[in-house]
Amino acid sequence: MINKKLIINSITEGPVWRGLLIFFFPILFGTFFQQLYNTVDAVVVGQFIGKEALAAVSGGSAVYVNLLVGFFTGLSTGATIIISQFYGAKHKRELNRSIHTGMALSVWAGIALSVIGALITPWAMKIISTPEDIFTPSVTYLRIYFAGVLPMFIYNMGSGILRALGDSKSPFLILVAGCVANIILDLVYVALLHKGVAGAAWATVISQTICMILTFHKLIHQYDPECRFYFRRMHFTPHLLRLMIRVGLPNGIQSSLYTISNLIIQSNVNSFGTNMAAAWAAYGRIDSIFWMTVSSFGVAITAYAGQNYGAAKPGRIHDATKQGLLIMSGASVFYTVFFYIFGRWIFLLFTRDAGVITQGMQMLHFLAPFFITYIPVEVLSGSIHGSGETFKPMIITMLGICLLRIIWLFTAVPAHNTIITVIACYPVTWISTSTAFFIYYRKGNWLRTHTAIHAKADQ
Repeated sequence: MINKKLIINSITEGPVWRGLLIFFFPILFGTFFQQLYNTVDAVVVGQFIGKEALAAVSGGSAVYVNLLVGFFTGLSTGATIIISQFYGAKHKRELNRSIHTGMALSVWAGIALSVIGALITPWAMKIISTPEDIFTPSVTYLRIYFAGVLPMFIYNMGSGILRALGDSKSPFLILVAGCVANIILDLVYVALLHKGVAGAAWATVISQTICMILTFHKLIHQYDPECRFYFRRMHFTPHLLRLMIRVGLPNGIQSSLYTISNLIIQSNVNSFGTNMAAAWAAYGRIDSIFWMTVSSFGVAITAYAGQNYGAAKPGRIHDATKQGLLIMSGASVFYTVFFYIFGRWIFLLFTRDAGVITQGMQMLHFLAPFFITYIPVEVLSGSIHGSGETFKPMIITMLGICLLRIIWLFTAVPAHNTIITVIACYPVTWISTSTAFFIYYRKGNWLRTHTAIHAKADQ
């Protein structure tokens, strides 16, 4: 007998656009509050400490957080895809074992990264030419941040599991609670107790711990016992762990390659001095509004495609892709216009230094009109990932964005060393990679990928 809760949460029936948006908006709002974690750090330290602290919190240290944490987040998508496919196919036993394998992976990966991050931080900040006046606070912030990476990993895996089960609302509510705690703790540690960048880092760690506790509570109290988490069952099921790594590892590598190329860009930006580093850090917080929107849609369409792939409904995947391209293209145009009109006032949230704001606006005016060229990368790759095919999209991204970006930085930039030439690598690679994804989406055989649901259900 099919469990009624499985039907209620399913996104394999009804109007495609409506189901997609209902699933997408909680993810978007949740991602917005997740972005607020670091944005609040940036606002508070920028206003109460200064531009050096802003560069320390949001510059090179943020890039390294994205590198290492992004690798695990990409890896964990393997669990999300496998779980969503089992859920759509209603393979209950494998569904439950996949949930516990995924949580075990997050615990051991979190412990390993906490140790590695603490050891490599000083060396890591040196190799990207961190300016001397922000080196010490950057190291301090990053080391404390890595101390809290275990609860962050557990929350990310737990929220991915919930979304795979069709629940995008609970991760959002958990993040709201964590973000409110982060804002309060930031003000207490930085504005009242004057703990500097260390206080901002500890505020984030404590907030992530709160999210972890709430995530465990939600998973433990799932309505359907087949979707419920039990600590005593948290261990690796070998064949499922292999499937998760096989599907998720290309995403982890892709995320790392993205960030490695961004590290090279950060090093180029740092060569222009602290003012330019602060402007780039502030701009990064502004355009993160766009990135969180398009990446949230990528997460939504991956889970959506995964469930429909498990339910053997490829037509709904294609419909979601077409409608997703239209929706996200409209969103990119909106953000471009919004940033052009209100960009200067948004910069004032982070700094009142006129030189920093002028340089940041130059970056914004150049890059924002190209946002729309990135949309196909996220939407098409999300649909393809839902089928379990992640290796070929990784190759496309590696060549079209990461390798081409590095080639640009080592050829075009030395010939014309300006900040615009440096950041021009973004639109050049967005256009190239979007074109490649359109070709693969139409010509590739990704819908015939063999993943979890094709394995023996009770291996």
